[in-house]
Amino acid sequence: MTKILTVGALLGSALMAGLFFAFGTAVMSSLQRMPSGQGAAAMNLINVRIQNPLFLLVFCGTALICLALPVLALVQDTPGKWWIVAGSVLYLAGVIVLSFAVNIPLNDGLAAGTTDWTTYLARWNPANNVRAVAGALSVVAFAVALIGVE
Repeated sequence: MTKILTVGALLGSALMAGLFFAFGTAVMSSLQRMPSGQGAAAMNLINVRIQNPLFLLVFCGTALICLALPVLALVQDTPGKWWIVAGSVLYLAGVIVLSFAVNIPLNDGLAAGTTDWTTYLARWNPANNVRAVAGALSVVAFAVALIGVE
């Protein structure tokens, strides 16, 4: 069971890291080249459309796995358990907590008109880059755990 959950955590982390990477390298750089009203409007639409069942399944499902998996790995003394703990902490802190602490409030402020586009970009982009790196590092940690490295 631990191996299956670790594969699930790895795949979910990889999908999220890829999404954040694509945003950081293509989407946001395109939006910030648009006139601010158009860029903000496009981002608001993206923020509405991304809240769909498939995205939420991967984003939240991976978080749920990362909450349970380290406990299971430690209780079962699974080989690579500390890599599982590391991968889970990276995903939970670097993706979930950061999203709820920085990116989602900025999205809400942009939608409400209380956060201007320049401020939004200056804060949202670095936080998104951290999410991409944290997600990628969690993939590495889960991969190392799967090969049983202590």
